[in-house]
Amino acid sequence: MTRALEAESHDTATAQTAPARTDEATDDGADQLFSYQELGRLDEALTMSSRETGLRFTLYIGDLGRQTRVTAEDLHARSGQNPTDAVLIAVSPGQRVVEVVTGAGAGRRLPDRACALAVLSMTGSFAAGDLIGGIINGLRQLSDQAGHPSALRHPHH
Repeated sequence: MTRALEAESHDTATAQTAPARTDEATDDGADQLFSYQELGRLDEALTMSSRETGLRFTLYIGDLGRQTRVTAEDLHARSGQNPTDAVLIAVSPGQRVVEVVTGAGAGRRLPDRACALAVLSMTGSFAAGDLIGGIINGLRQLSDQAGHPSALRHPHH
């Protein structure tokens, strides 16, 4: 499922930020859009969210084209093994769009309302000029909502 929200004000986008992917540095300067510290913070947040929930969280930052939903769903489908338990956060600063795409398994643990609240929180931070902090807070909200996977829960004896 996909949820999209357009932020009314957004001042973090520049001509350089549109084609950036945090997981694929390229020779066109995309690896210079974020500091190593910022990339480390994003990587840590993604790793912790995935570890705590058992879901695979991925992040895309860049232009999503005309059909943002279709593009985000395609990115989710190609994001790796087992897209059922995957969550993609796609942020297009230049378009002022955030898409959250969940696989069927992840969607059962992350209802539309939870994703919409996380997106609202993210766009508020983005509007204030904090792209990295907004993404990290959104990841925290989503992982808190998803909770721990039942397989990792310890039964009370």
